[in-house]
Amino acid sequence: MTYIDAHAHIFEQLCGFGADGELRALPNGKAVWATGEVIDLIPASYGDTTFPAERLLGIMDAHHVEKAVLLQGGFLGFANHYLQEITMKYPTRFRAAATFDPWCRNAQKIMDNLHKSFSIFKFEMSTGCGIMGSHPDFALDNSLMMGFYEQIAAKKGVLVFDLGSPGDGSHQPKAISNIAKHFPALEVVVCHLASPRRHHKIELTEALQTMKAENIHFDLAALHHKVRPEDYPFPTAQAFINLAKSIAGSEHLMWGTDAPSTLVQYSYQQLLDYQLALFSEKEQGMVFWGNAERIYFLR
Repeated sequence: MTYIDAHAHIFEQLCGFGADGELRALPNGKAVWATGEVIDLIPASYGDTTFPAERLLGIMDAHHVEKAVLLQGGFLGFANHYLQEITMKYPTRFRAAATFDPWCRNAQKIMDNLHKSFSIFKFEMSTGCGIMGSHPDFALDNSLMMGFYEQIAAKKGVLVFDLGSPGDGSHQPKAISNIAKHFPALEVVVCHLASPRRHHKIELTEALQTMKAENIHFDLAALHHKVRPEDYPFPTAQAFINLAKSIAGSEHLMWGTDAPSTLVQYSYQQLLDYQLALFSEKEQGMVFWGNAERIYFLR
């Protein structure tokens, strides 16, 4: 069986920015926030200060992963031009989402330029590494944002959100539901199964019920990290995935890894196996290939 990683990252230069200021590379796979906090970013065997597409391809090839979706955000830096180059260089292996700050003075000009090359757009809204980490909270379905969504919908694009966790100002399931209803031809993807923490079963249940719709989907990337601390095979993450199966259905779920930062503690194979075990053979065909192929690669 071959797979599609529906949520991965690459970067040739680390240009992260968020609530803790800029994130810059240090030797040995580490990085430092402007607050002085040092984090592990790249596993020692995978790189020092960069994680280019070719390195990700090597990992994919070793694990029968035929394709990947590149979803940049504030954590690593937007890198739209690099993503455009990579998708042109490897058109059968990658799809990529463009991203930008909608509060830039020239946001419309940026959007118009990106729309020439991208049909997938990601808005990382989280209050940590996302747009609301450096801007006040705002409604995701306000008039400014709806104007951008309308442009994406007009070209039958895909709209991707990182909402942050329940309790964060960016976590707005009702707004996502409203956006999906307003633009029924638009495929909407919510990253990290809406980023629940270990104690958020009730909140996750409510969010999934609110966002249950034919054109709303969820990737499962880094769910094990969201519910930390928890040892492999991450029973809380598995329970949340089973909950999502029962509410949203396997036809609305996609496997992803959030590589490379998630590979610091666990192997790529582990991030595949702990989710693979939860699905029947028919469901695996959807979650680990078919859903991402239909949403990202066949449009």
